[in-house]
Amino acid sequence: MSALLNNGAYTGKILSFGELLLRFCPDTDGEWISNKQLPVYIVGAELNVANNLAVWGLPAKYFTALPDNDMTAQIVKSLQNNGIDTSAIHYSGARVGTYYLTERNDIKNDALIYDRAHSAFAELKPGTIDWDKALEGVSWFHFSAICPALSQNVADVCKEVLEAAAKKGITISVDMNYRAKLWQYGKTPLQVMPELVKYCDLVMGNIWAADMMLGIDVIPNIHESGQKSIYIKEALKTSQKIMEQNPKCKAVANTFRFDATNDIKYYTTLYTDNQLYNSGEYETGHVVDKVGSGDCFMAGLIYGFYNQHRVNEILEFATAAAFEKLFIKGDATTKTVAEIKNAMK
Repeated sequence: MSALLNNGAYTGKILSFGELLLRFCPDTDGEWISNKQLPVYIVGAELNVANNLAVWGLPAKYFTALPDNDMTAQIVKSLQNNGIDTSAIHYSGARVGTYYLTERNDIKNDALIYDRAHSAFAELKPGTIDWDKALEGVSWFHFSAICPALSQNVADVCKEVLEAAAKKGITISVDMNYRAKLWQYGKTPLQVMPELVKYCDLVMGNIWAADMMLGIDVIPNIHESGQKSIYIKEALKTSQKIMEQNPKCKAVANTFRFDATNDIKYYTTLYTDNQLYNSGEYETGHVVDKVGSGDCFMAGLIYGFYNQHRVNEILEFATAAAFEKLFIKGDATTKTVAEIKNAMK
């Protein structure tokens, strides 16, 4: 059975909405100081999705806000060289947000330092953007929970564009990624996210994000047993409750990544049409870069639904794409569709 989130085939562009960041990566030994070199990547959760989709040949489009200067021009040129439509980018403000993350760590680690206050994107306000123009030719809209975590104004802008996209019949997806260091303006995710998720056709996250952002409880002490069957059962319960709370939602995906000292286990689920699908289980003791793996999974879901693939194929492709990303430096994949399919279990 082919997976459908709309009433027909997709023909328009996939617009990712979010903040573009510069990621600086100091090495763990501090050699960057003596070498006077600091690796930098042009990133952002939603931009990572756009980059992945462009690699796989889909019509990716990107919205963000950037200052109008020569450095921005260089950044935008690099996005265009990656095959991303940048025509929706809004030019305003004075700075590009950044963050620092020591190599081989992930965003949940204490090695993460944000420097994104007062960025052009964080300064966006409702009523600024002509959404009819920005959404022109778009058939899919994607955002993440990182956006409304920045400020009340950006949360309001999120709602504004979601309303506009929904009115146009555009398919909407959300990644409920939680960043504790960002929710600092007096609102909790539970006070903001339910109002935004109600517009979404596809929800991606995990059972703990659903608890924190949507108030869907996870059974206490779930980690004590460590049994996959219990995690899968919770994924089913969570997915069903998300759909009950949000009638527009047609599919819910959950990721499970367990990071032991020298080992990573990874598997996922996808619930749609009253059925829960489970992916194969992946395991590795070697990782190059953890950042962007979840974004790659999200992009894999969009790729499969956009092309109306079979549900099990969508899940296995997205899971393999996310796992393969662990062995690639940077935030986005460089693996082709064929290479990912060869890695599928």
